[in-house]
Amino acid sequence: MARAQKNKAIKIKVHNLRDFTFDKHKTTDDTPYGGGAGMVLKVEPIWRCVQFIKSKAKGQKSKSGSSLCSRIILFSAKGKKYTQADAKRLAKYDNLILICGRYEGVDERVAKNIADEEISIGDYVLTGGEVPAMIVTDSVTRLLPGVLGNKESAKYESHSEKNYLEYPQYTKPEEFHKWKVPPVLLSGNHQEIKKWRDDQSKIKK
Repeated sequence: MARAQKNKAIKIKVHNLRDFTFDKHKTTDDTPYGGGAGMVLKVEPIWRCVQFIKSKAKGQKSKSGSSLCSRIILFSAKGKKYTQADAKRLAKYDNLILICGRYEGVDERVAKNIADEEISIGDYVLTGGEVPAMIVTDSVTRLLPGVLGNKESAKYESHSEKNYLEYPQYTKPEEFHKWKVPPVLLSGNHQEIKKWRDDQSKIKK
């Protein structure tokens, strides 16, 4: 990730929602209408923050010369479960705006009127959307041109295709504590090696 930023493959900017509030306490959350436990993130500072980001991107051009194409994502436990296919899809956008929830949740008007989609990284609850944001950022970044040392790395790996899990990998030494590398990988027979790898991927499914 550091190398990707240094090489200008990506640019990451973090925005503090408190900077988009106007009251003296810089309030970003409030009690839920209808009662209930916890606090809910307010819609106003999120809307202002997104508008600010959009204004900064306005007029900027992508590498192809066209206007920047953005996607706004809200992380939510009720969102669509994130997959490698989503990473590939999001990697095509010039700009991703990632909204990280906190507390009991986010005002539903954010999901309905500001975000383009809601994403969940799994069937469990976290204290905030920062970890999901890092996961999406990492999984998308590694698919961008020039980020990985070998472009084949992202082509032949788990989830690169539907129902595909990568075959087992081995390296030197050939034997360790009597744990041996499968003989076929030492044979030099590329046809047999490919068949073994394909078979192993099917076994994992």
